Amino acid sequence: QVQPVESGGGSVQAGGSLRLSCDVSRVVYASAGWFRQAPGKEREAVATIGMEEDTSYSAAVKGRFTISRDNAKTTLYLYMNNLKPEDTAMYYCVADPGLARSLELLHLSPGPYGWWGQGTQVNVSS
Repeated sequence: QVQPVESGGGSVQAGGSLRLSCDVSRVVYASAGWFRQAPGKEREAVATIGMEEDTSYSAAVKGRFTISRDNAKTTLYLYMNNLKPEDTAMYYCVADPGLARSLELLHLSPGPYGWWGQGTQVNVSS
């Protein structure tokens, strides 16, 4: 199945760190990023990266999370530091072929031709 594939989720105590990875080699995209959804809450954007390596972050994670990708643009990363219990959620890797800027993807979410991974769970305990 052609879609991004996430890895790296797990359980950590508050204040800890995790790194999520996403294989985006199977999809053609312009911008990519991470979204999350906690139980009983709406899905929200977390961090995105655009064609020109511009990055955007939600207010909830800015200063704690860092998005990056490898030079070949086949693997996306999310470095999560100083994790809080409210960061507990399913994290989804996304990619979109039409939205070139990180801010566009952050605010608009992937379009009809965009890609979503299956998700990886992150649990942060207090």
